[in-house]
Amino acid sequence: MGRKKGVMFTDDGAPDDFDPDNPYRDPVAMLEMREHLVREKWIDIEKAKILREKVKWCYRVEGINHLQKCRHLVHQYLDATRGVGWGKDHRPHSLHGWFFF
Repeated sequence: MGRKKGVMFTDDGAPDDFDPDNPYRDPVAMLEMREHLVREKWIDIEKAKILREKVKWCYRVEGINHLQKCRHLVHQYLDATRGVGWGKDHRPHSLHGWFFF
């Protein structure tokens, strides 16, 4: 017996039988869709946390040059945090913060 070479996920995505026009028609599909949305939200949150740690590390390592050297990480982090979190789903993108180029 040994370890498996890879990880296999059984969840492929949103349920096929979910009807967004009438979500209460199939309560099981509605709950599966809700769980799918929560999982996707948590994945986005964890990606943003990983990028935040990379930005912190880059700031510490680069020191005074962090404005030039860490710019790409900061842009990735800001893009990852737009619309991420609970309760921000229906806000327009203009209210999620500043967008720097």
